[in-house]
Amino acid sequence: METATHTETELAEYCRKNGIYISELKEWITQCINANKSITENPKELKEVLKVEKEKNKELEKELRFKEKALAETAALLVLRKKANAIWGDQEEE
Repeated sequence: METATHTETELAEYCRKNGIYISELKEWITQCINANKSITENPKELKEVLKVEKEKNKELEKELRFKEKALAETAALLVLRKKANAIWGDQEEE
């Protein structure tokens, strides 16, 4: 933005003062211009992709809930085994 109105001489002086090359500055300008070009996508395709992603998310959440329940059940069984061993002693020792 600073160099948009500069002449070649002013541009060269600006680059020397800031320690950059003119070619770098021109490349940055090109990249900024290209980055601001919007690529439009088909809304129907976006809706389809969104639908697929939502279904995938739903399946993953279902699987996560199942695994969390299994983990909680396993943890509860381990705690109960520990308590039973503390009360009645370890049956493997006998």
